Amino acid sequence: MHVTENKNGFTLIELLVVMAVISTLAAILFPTFASAKSAATRTTCLSNARQLGLAWQMYAEDADGTACASYYYSPDFSSEIAWDFETHFGSGSKPGLLGPYVRTGMVCQCPDFHGESWGRPYTGFAYNTTYLGGDTFAEYPVAALGAIADPAGTVLFADSGFGDPVAAANYLRAPSDPLFVVGKVDFRHTSRATTIWADLHARSALNVFHREGRTGGLSEHDEAYDLN
Repeated sequence: MHVTENKNGFTLIELLVVMAVISTLAAILFPTFASAKSAATRTTCLSNARQLGLAWQMYAEDADGTACASYYYSPDFSSEIAWDFETHFGSGSKPGLLGPYVRTGMVCQCPDFHGESWGRPYTGFAYNTTYLGGDTFAEYPVAALGAIADPAGTVLFADSGFGDPVAAANYLRAPSDPLFVVGKVDFRHTSRATTIWADLHARSALNVFHREGRTGGLSEHDEAYDLN
């Protein structure tokens, strides 16, 4: 009587073939997974930007057509009251001027930003300080909505940052602004940045102007920031 011997294991060649197949599948699928994750974070970032734009619009409507201020200080300079957070030096922070118009401070956060936050719990976006929110020390006035001649061409908020590694910049500066170097756009989404404009349309912008590593500007001069 002939007895057939059962094989209970893999040969070396079979193991090598299986490993080769797994490696090939991993090489194909991992970039897909990474791309899907990147797309998801961009979608979240875009949603947050749109919510900030709506909050800005509601604030302006309640303020008789005046834009939200970028920031100001309490008389004794113990607190900074800004568009995103009110900071009491030495005792943390709470939602700022746009706080009553957003459901959570998380809308101020870009999920792809993980740099220095300067004490703010949520960071990643910056507000057009040079032309819309104003700057007391630089004598830039807070804009009236009626003065915005080209809402579709006036940026409200953008992914922002400066330096290397990139740190948070909550005040977006135009190229002509002496503080432009610390208020640039951060093109953190594969050389693109999420932006929201004064007509409340959102779009992804390419890193083309004033490039310095991952940061740069939205235009060569001030045309993407000014009211015209």
